[in-house]
Amino acid sequence: MTCSRRNFLVGSGAVIFTTGVASTAAFGNKSVVNTMEDGDKRYGMVHDETLCIGCTACTDACRETNNVPDGVSRLEIVRSEPQGEFPNADYQFSRVSCQHCDNAPCVYVCPTGASYKDPKTGIVDVDAFKCVGCGYCLAACPYKVRFIQPETKSADKCNFCRDTNLKAGKLPACVESCPTKALTFGDLNDPQSEINQVLNQKLVYRSKVELGTKPKLYKVPHQKGEIKG
Repeated sequence: MTCSRRNFLVGSGAVIFTTGVASTAAFGNKSVVNTMEDGDKRYGMVHDETLCIGCTACTDACRETNNVPDGVSRLEIVRSEPQGEFPNADYQFSRVSCQHCDNAPCVYVCPTGASYKDPKTGIVDVDAFKCVGCGYCLAACPYKVRFIQPETKSADKCNFCRDTNLKAGKLPACVESCPTKALTFGDLNDPQSEINQVLNQKLVYRSKVELGTKPKLYKVPHQKGEIKG
């Protein structure tokens, strides 16, 4: 499937879940299943905003496990403005990281093939040896989650700890470190996987699905306020 201008602009037909914000859609399980494609595995992740406390243990674990230099980050937790009034004010914490899109714009614009989607796992990754640091993928990513690694001078971002924890048969570092179990990781192609159990049980949304990117980062919406992409 090519990421043509038409594919990039045409929506996926999902129901918009926000008020006045056409960048995020909510899904039931049937919609999730309908986005699945043939392949060995398709790794995805769920971030449950109702369980996230903003402790940033995930970001620290990611940095340590993947040797991420200071000044850049593969994963960020963003805190919203206060919702409600004191003493009942609350915050919403949102995960900002690679969406591992099935239809990834960053892959299609890369002139050297350094940015690619692994056909065995569905993980979008970067081959640092092929990357020339042109920045095309940074500009093409609608989620703005890529950066130039200051040491290798190549594009970098979350790859679900593919070269570290996954290679060792473990879960991604962010998932392992989360004290509230707000993160669920697994194979979307396996109907019995834990991630599909979560998707079956909870309402989830994905960001900017109208662009046709087919992101594999799902979020359980926080109870207060509107959802924004």
